[in-house]
Amino acid sequence: MSARLLSVLRIVAGFLYMAHGTQKLFGFPGGAGHVPYVSLYGLAGVIETVGGACILLGLLTRPVACIAAGEMAVAYFLVHARQGFWPLLNHGELAALYCFLFLYISVTGPGPWSVDRILRDRSEIRTTGARRLK
Repeated sequence: MSARLLSVLRIVAGFLYMAHGTQKLFGFPGGAGHVPYVSLYGLAGVIETVGGACILLGLLTRPVACIAAGEMAVAYFLVHARQGFWPLLNHGELAALYCFLFLYISVTGPGPWSVDRILRDRSEIRTTGARRLK
């Protein structure tokens, strides 16, 4: 049960993270959009859009979640921490939460409902000729 809930957490987090990127890049949902791609804000939008989609699908989950955690740490310290210590007051609570959530996912993996799991299972079947039982 907890492994499936990890997958649900990953899917929801990936979807919401991706929405932050599409808002930056395309103005959807809401927002100005169309930021210059060759800027830190544009790079953040690309990482959030592509990384969010990968996390949502559970594709290359561990490395992508590690990159996303790093991006959120950079966002927190470059943008929010300058406005004060407390995340609730400097509006950095979401960046801090995403950072630690993606760090957790990068360590625990994607859970059972993921493309990574499908690819791993297929690889095991090809190499051993048998499916692992769980």
